[in-house]
Amino acid sequence: MIYIGVTGWGDHDSLYPDKISSRDKLKEYASHFPIVELDASFYAIQPIRNAEKWIADTPSSFRFIVKAYQGMTGHQRGEIPFGNQQEMFAAFSDSLQTFKEAGKLSMVLFQFPPWFECKKENVEYLRWCKQEMGNTPVAIEFRNNTWYQPRFYDKTLAFIKKEGWIHTVCDEPQAGEGSVPIVPEATDPDKTLVRFHGRNVNGWKKPGAGNWREVRYLYRYNRKELEEWVQKLRELEKQSKNIYVLFNNNSGGDASLNAKEMIRLLDIKYEGLAPRQLGLF
Repeated sequence: MIYIGVTGWGDHDSLYPDKISSRDKLKEYASHFPIVELDASFYAIQPIRNAEKWIADTPSSFRFIVKAYQGMTGHQRGEIPFGNQQEMFAAFSDSLQTFKEAGKLSMVLFQFPPWFECKKENVEYLRWCKQEMGNTPVAIEFRNNTWYQPRFYDKTLAFIKKEGWIHTVCDEPQAGEGSVPIVPEATDPDKTLVRFHGRNVNGWKKPGAGNWREVRYLYRYNRKELEEWVQKLRELEKQSKNIYVLFNNNSGGDASLNAKEMIRLLDIKYEGLAPRQLGLF
C-alpha cells in the first residue's frame, strides 16, 4: 500500500474551511489524508496530553510519522536540556508510548543535518541511536551527499539495512554537498519513507534573509514531475510492503495540492476518509 500525506497539519489552508480553530485542524486533515508527519516533536519532546488529543482527533487507521527531537540529530545549538544523551533518548521514547499503545505510530524519522557527513564517528553514532531506540521503527534521512557518493553508496545502503533502519528516499534540489540524490532503494521489507522537498535549487542553496524555510520549500511539482514518480513508487512497493509518502513543499501551500494530485495519479482510495472527500478523487 502507498500512503500519502504532508508534513504537519497547521499550514495547509486549502484543506480547511474559513475560521476553523487550530484545535480542530487535525480532525479535518484526517478526512483528507491517512498519514501525517508530526513536526512539533522536533522542536520539543511532546507531553502525553498532546499525544492523547492527536490520537483522539484521528480515525483508527490514521498513522503518525514522528520526527526525532533536534537534540538527537545534532541540530540543537548549545547544550541539550537534559542531563545527558541517554536521558534525552529515554524522554523521547517515553513520549511515543501513547502512539504505540493506540497503534498509531508508523515510525520515527531521524533527519540528519547537512553537516552530518559520512565518517566513522557518525556511523558509530547511528549505531548507538538505533540501539537506544530499541524496537521502535526508525527511518533515516541524510542531507549530506557523501553518504551516497560512489565510494560509500553500497556500504551506506548495506549498513542501513543491517542496522534495521528504514531508508528515506528524497526528492529535493540538487545543490551540492547539502543535498542528496534520488536513491529509490528500500532497506526494510515492511516500510519505506519518501519525502518530497521541492526542487527550488536557488532557495535551497541561498535561502536569504527572513524565514529561510519559506524560501527553501517554495515549489510546486508539475504533473510531469509527479508522473515520473508514479513508476518509482510502484517499484518501491515491490521492494517494501508499505510506502509512506510525505510532501514537504509547503511554503506556497503546494504540498497538499501535490499530495492530492499524486493520490489521483496512483488511483488510490483510502478507507476512513469523509465521503465528501472521496468525491475529489
